[in-house]
Amino acid sequence: MKQRIEIDHIGIATNTLEEGSKFWTILGLQSQGQDDFVEEQGVTTRFFPLSSSDSNPPTIELLEPSGADTPIGKFLVKRGEGIQQLCLSVDNLEQMIAHLITNGIRMIDETPRKGAHDSIIAFVHPKSTGGVLVELKQR
Repeated sequence: MKQRIEIDHIGIATNTLEEGSKFWTILGLQSQGQDDFVEEQGVTTRFFPLSSSDSNPPTIELLEPSGADTPIGKFLVKRGEGIQQLCLSVDNLEQMIAHLITNGIRMIDETPRKGAHDSIIAFVHPKSTGGVLVELKQR
């Protein structure tokens, strides 16, 4: 199965978007679009594109939990602020999920679900990726 795979974003868990944004703003990056609350995941996201010359550049995604019992809230309690996931964009998400499952890869999401800004995503279990939570996103 041949698909184009690119880094879409790196997700960083932060206690607050304002505190988490300081470094990226000082670095010279500007947030893009509006912050987005993803109710299903209990998280508010803010994206910082890494290039202004590319029409679809990789981004830094800051993730602020709406509570301690959310996935990001639990991550922060267990590990503290930092990189939470690596997101890869793929041409056909459902086909990629089927391919991974067929090849023994453990998925958190065997069917796609809604992500930030109405994207369609699925997570691969870290036990199948060497300890990295990988998010797959439909291009």
